[in-house]
Order: sequence, then C-alpha cells, then structure tokens
Amino acid sequence: MPRIAGVDLPNSKRMEIALTYIYGVGRKRSIDILSKAKVDPNIRASNLNDNQAHLIREIIDKEYEVEGELKNKVNNSIRRLIEIKCYRGMRHVKGLPVRGQKSKTNARTRKGKVKTVANKKIARK
Repeated sequence: MPRIAGVDLPNSKRMEIALTYIYGVGRKRSIDILSKAKVDPNIRASNLNDNQAHLIREIIDKEYEVEGELKNKVNNSIRRLIEIKCYRGMRHVKGLPVRGQKSKTNARTRKGKVKTVANKKIARK
C-alpha cells in the first residue's frame, strides 16, 4: 500500500483513481501527475515500484498544494471573509449557501435537517 502525501492509497485501484484519494487531487490532476512521472495510469497501486512512487511523491510535493497545506489555505480564506464581515463571510457564519443559491426550499446540506415549527392555536372567545 503506497503512502503518498500522508495518504495510504488503496491497493486494488488503478493509479489514476487511487491518486484521487488525496485531498486536492482529482481525475485531471492525477492524469497530469502520472504523465509527468511517466507512469501508466492503468497500473494498480499494489504493482507500483519504489522508484515510481518516489517520482509521484516528488511531483506532488514540488508542484501542487494538497492535504493539510490546501485545507489551511481554504480555512484561512474563509476566516478572512468572516473577519472582514462581508456578505459571504456572514453566510458562512450562519451556515447558509454562500454562492447565491436559493435557500427557501433547498440548501438542506448546508442548513441541516428540517426543524419543524408547530403552528400556534388561536384562542377563541
């Protein structure tokens, strides 16, 4: 099981897919990394030799922000928005969609499970 950027890659997956287990690496970026390292994207992670793994590790370290480094960058950006109290920052604080989506009926992912509020009964005289 090769370990790249602090992540154990699954043995049974093709390298093209296995690299996507690293935060910040998607399909396109994994294909780019493998082509730079001259590694076949169809090779299984378990069949990767030490030289190939070392090349992939070097390319990721030199050219890309991944895992903790990228997470810190994203969190700092969000913290900055909150600190300057801009609209997007306030949406982050309230836990609502940030990029203009409607939130009256949707946005359950951001807002969480529905909290039903009971109707008040009208007192009759």
